[in-house]
Amino acid sequence: MAGEPTHSGDAAEPTDAAGDGKPVSDEAHSAFTPPLGVPLPPAPEEDEPTSEFAVPQGLVTQQSPEPGSAFTPPEGIPVIGPLVKPGAPWQDRMRTMVRMPLAERPVPERVAPRSEEVEPENTPAVPRVLDLTLRIGELLLAGGEGAEDVEAAMFGVAHAYGLDRTEPTVTFTLISITHQPSLVDDPVTLSRTVRRRGTDYTRLAAVFRLVADITQGEVSLEEAYRRLAEMRRNRHPFSKGALTLASGALSGAAALLVGGDALVFVLAALGAMLGDRLAWLCAGRGLPEFYQFAAAAMPPAAIGVGVALVESSLMASAVITGGLFALIPGRALVAAVHDGLTGFYITAAARLLEVVYLIVGIVCGVLLVLYIGAQLNADLNPDRVHHVERPVTQLLAAMLLALAFCVLLQQPRSTVVLATLNGGVAWLIYGALSTADVKPVPATVVAAGLVGLFGQLMSRYQFASALPYVTAAIGPLLPGSATYFGLLNIAQGNVDRGFDKLATAAALAFAIAIGVNLGGELARLFIKQPGVETPLPGRRAAKRTRGF
Repeated sequence: MAGEPTHSGDAAEPTDAAGDGKPVSDEAHSAFTPPLGVPLPPAPEEDEPTSEFAVPQGLVTQQSPEPGSAFTPPEGIPVIGPLVKPGAPWQDRMRTMVRMPLAERPVPERVAPRSEEVEPENTPAVPRVLDLTLRIGELLLAGGEGAEDVEAAMFGVAHAYGLDRTEPTVTFTLISITHQPSLVDDPVTLSRTVRRRGTDYTRLAAVFRLVADITQGEVSLEEAYRRLAEMRRNRHPFSKGALTLASGALSGAAALLVGGDALVFVLAALGAMLGDRLAWLCAGRGLPEFYQFAAAAMPPAAIGVGVALVESSLMASAVITGGLFALIPGRALVAAVHDGLTGFYITAAARLLEVVYLIVGIVCGVLLVLYIGAQLNADLNPDRVHHVERPVTQLLAAMLLALAFCVLLQQPRSTVVLATLNGGVAWLIYGALSTADVKPVPATVVAAGLVGLFGQLMSRYQFASALPYVTAAIGPLLPGSATYFGLLNIAQGNVDRGFDKLATAAALAFAIAIGVNLGGELARLFIKQPGVETPLPGRRAAKRTRGF
């Protein structure tokens, strides 16, 4: 009947506004049916549902913030492009990533694996990857590598085997690594304690080569385990007898540096070799390193006191100073300052405490002998300092000292020549600045800075650690004379002057460490590495400008 209301269930199906007679799609009915005579709204142009909010025309959306902002941009964190070409050192690829927080860390491009066992479909088990990472980090930390480089190596190994969301942590005796597969999965954490520390730069170089091969995708997990086991089984390149002779040559060369002659060279070398054998005896009996250093410091001091009692014309101070050169823990001091400058304060404090204990052991051993010499009226005059100008002899002595240090550090034979030359450059720069009336501390900073710069360059071109090129080269700069004269003044009752000399020795030691670190940082920041297209975007570190 006309004009009679019609139930919604019996209503005729409406047609579209175009009037072609086609019914509106049944996929999305509106909850509101318009009255008769009111046209339906036009159908949406897109088939997919749209957002309730659209950006008005003409309004420019905010661009993605730079990395390091406090929030994640809507577009997500972009993937870092090819920062370096294949074959560049893994330190350049991983150090920046380690310095960034995990939430802000971009996803780096992974090098395409060349081994079938590291393909995505055959990804190794997470616990085995983490265990291999910890074992590699343990060898690096025990070999004297800095905490930052250890973390970079651990991150590089884990990332090469497919574990992106990892966070390595390195302290003085404990290393750990945590992997979280996703935000909803439980994290997996493994840790390892470093109980023994040894000096073997040959093994350290082998670990660096292994990490480089892993990060390039050339080594499977099982092959990495096999190579790691071979490193642990390999013998040291130099025997104990060679180490003893190197200790004697080092002390004799140090005695020549401070003005000694051929007889002083022989006496200093004899005292150092006796001290080395006595330290080995103490180590075999299980005594801590504190007592080993105290025992090793006694024979050179005793020979120096004997020389002063028998023949006053000989330089007893040069004999004792030469013996101290072989004992000053320069390697540990450089590592401690490096960790402190890179923000690893707990590890730096522990390393510095270790250095303090070792130096106190040397002080105890030398002071005990000097007290006995003072009671015997030995002619040990702290004011009698010999300044002998023999530039050629001293330069050769500095290179011999660096060469002996290379043997003591068990360096690879391929690095000995370059490290020896670097030590000669260090002494040449220090001697030239001293001749120009530059104070010892700034002269030491400049010389050590060049050592760090050249050592970093050599390591980057060789794709190896910088320690073999740096540690031995700083040997001629160690403050042996200042340490000896400080101890002698204390033994003779001049405590103020003694502590003044020891403060000078400490300042020189820290100048060496800071100079080495500064030279390395300059090499990383301003010198272009072969194969690097662009420098890494900001080697991020903690920003603190007001002391809080």
